[in-house]
Amino acid sequence: MKTEISLKSLGRLFYIVDPREETFEKIEDVPDYVTEVLPLFIIIMFIEILMSLWKKKPNYSLLDSVGSISQGICSESAKLLFKGVPLAAYIWVYDNWRVTNLPWNSVWTWLICFIGVDFGYYWLHRASHEINILWAAHQVHHSSEYYNVTTAVRQSALQNYLTWMFYLPLALGIPPSVFLIHQQFNLIYQFWIHTELIRNLGPLEYILNTPRHHRVHHGRNRYCIDKNYAGTFIIWDRIFGTFECEEEEVVYGATHPVTTFDPFYLQLGHFTHIFKTFWEVKGFTNKLSVLFKGPGWAPGKPRLGLIQDIPDVHAPIDRYNPHLPTWCKVYVLVHFSLILVAFMELADRDGSFNQLTVICGLMYCMLSLTSFGLIMDKKYWAPLVEFARCLLYYTVDLYFLPSEESSYYVFIMALRAVFLFSALLWTLFLVQVVSLKFHKKIK
Repeated sequence: MKTEISLKSLGRLFYIVDPREETFEKIEDVPDYVTEVLPLFIIIMFIEILMSLWKKKPNYSLLDSVGSISQGICSESAKLLFKGVPLAAYIWVYDNWRVTNLPWNSVWTWLICFIGVDFGYYWLHRASHEINILWAAHQVHHSSEYYNVTTAVRQSALQNYLTWMFYLPLALGIPPSVFLIHQQFNLIYQFWIHTELIRNLGPLEYILNTPRHHRVHHGRNRYCIDKNYAGTFIIWDRIFGTFECEEEEVVYGATHPVTTFDPFYLQLGHFTHIFKTFWEVKGFTNKLSVLFKGPGWAPGKPRLGLIQDIPDVHAPIDRYNPHLPTWCKVYVLVHFSLILVAFMELADRDGSFNQLTVICGLMYCMLSLTSFGLIMDKKYWAPLVEFARCLLYYTVDLYFLPSEESSYYVFIMALRAVFLFSALLWTLFLVQVVSLKFHKKIK
């Protein structure tokens, strides 16, 4: 992979960069900063796990972390398939409607865009909580009942395609290349604030969005609802009346917990709820309200619903974390790690693959994530799906990658052995289940 870890990539995590080095004239010259910092994300995740164990703070669950990273893969997969689509409208407005020509290589242009993107993100984020159809996409990010750096990558595959219009005012003067830089940095900055280990940053709390502020945003305690929308600067929340300080211990997750690791349900479940409500509610105005008022709205209620309708929760609570045998957790971790590495390689080398290869690779990743979700949810049909997935990989790999012609002979053979063994394991499991059911019927 081309990604590497350096002091420069660490600085990008905190938006500490030199504008003269991070400015480009053409969009195609702007680096994929998100992909570049992925190895750093993984290192920070392991550091947080070790510190959590040392401090005896159980704020990690293997299943939840796999679920969160799976949603990150879904989000990045959409970007690989439809890259440039959300940016197309920005470029069109800039080319046809801009009212000034700010120089792309000016530090002032860079700083104006820095503030402008963060201001746009505040309203984008706020709208994503206050408009039901936008919340349907954004709720993915709030579906975890744990709060750690893996929660940061639990992202929607659809949100970028529903909220692009919030940045269009910047296109009246900010060059697209400069905008694209700050859009990525604004997202990257929000990674490190998803942690319980950093409690208070002193005077910085008055200006910047910090872990302390963002914990409130992820809470489902009543005092946390619809608060602290900031990206980088918390001053927007202070100005527009949506700021709330951390008080009692925060209970994380959506107000109505999502008890599944199915990636497609996590991404699309609230859309189906909206469709059902839209179909059942009477009156055209009410139907529009289902789409464009808050997720807590109902006929006769205020635009954002009533706070009394929010369950009054307090820590501690029981979180969704199905019990799996140790061997099953190890199995999921090993196979998920293989898929994660494969996806990172696919994303890093996207330009060198044809579109069909990318689509097939992403489809297999989605099948894998679905299968892992079924296993973690303990669905009875999970063994059959996982058996088919392992057999599919072994068959396709055997047909398309003849090992004797490859420079990675040992690695390819090892992977084939892993997937063949896994297929046999689930075959034995299925035989055992069928045998038990058969014996129960004949008794």
